[in-house]
Amino acid sequence: MLNLGKVFFLGAGKMATALAGGLVRQGYPAEDIAAYDVLPVAAKAFTAKTGIGARTQGVLEAARAADVILTAVKPQYLAEALKPLAEGVLKDKLIISIVAGVPIAALTELTGATRIIRVMPNTPALIGKGAAAYALSPAASEEDAATAEAILGAVGYFCRLPEKLIDAVTGLSGSGPAYVFDFIQALSDGGVRSGLPRTEATRLAAMTVMGAAAMVIETGEHPAVLRDQVTSPGGTTIAGLAVLERGGFRAAAADAVVAAADRSTELGIR
Repeated sequence: MLNLGKVFFLGAGKMATALAGGLVRQGYPAEDIAAYDVLPVAAKAFTAKTGIGARTQGVLEAARAADVILTAVKPQYLAEALKPLAEGVLKDKLIISIVAGVPIAALTELTGATRIIRVMPNTPALIGKGAAAYALSPAASEEDAATAEAILGAVGYFCRLPEKLIDAVTGLSGSGPAYVFDFIQALSDGGVRSGLPRTEATRLAAMTVMGAAAMVIETGEHPAVLRDQVTSPGGTTIAGLAVLERGGFRAAAADAVVAAADRSTELGIR
């Protein structure tokens, strides 16, 4: 495990809990990680799930002692959360931000730091199956990138992209779990309509999605190739695919990604 130095989470919500917990599971010392949250219930839950102490006061002291500051608050609360850390406290720190919609330029202005990494994670990180992308500020080094990768790699897959593509990642993998949950629900509904018990229909639907996704990753085949391997001439699958095609399934899914990406751009602090 890379030596990350002292890591401090500003915000102790679910995503911070997932990332901190992933580091601990990978063998990173819990005593080298700290967290702060204004909500006692969040701090308590963070500690209960990770074994890492989380405070509700003394944020300035904790930030000064840290090498890496990971901002994990909602966008509308970021400026307020950073107020106690003004006057150059963060200037020489590595800032890793998972705050949605806040670009590197705005983070630089808010923190006074220049070594900034903007990250878009997703909720499957909570179970170690995350998909994330990150972008570096011009001043961030390859060593800084390795730090971000160690944190993100503890909870799943990651890739590096230009910052201009992070909103697209928000629309795809950031919002994507909701689309997949909706699809699983739809598959389950179809199973129930065809006579299956709800519990088994939902389990079968979820396992089908998980298995199909694993095949894409593990075989390296194009999804269309794998789809055709399931689709026999005149068979059941082509009949079902024809219904999806008439309903505009693929176009609607692609449009959902674009709409979410556009909305991420609109909501971002510029």
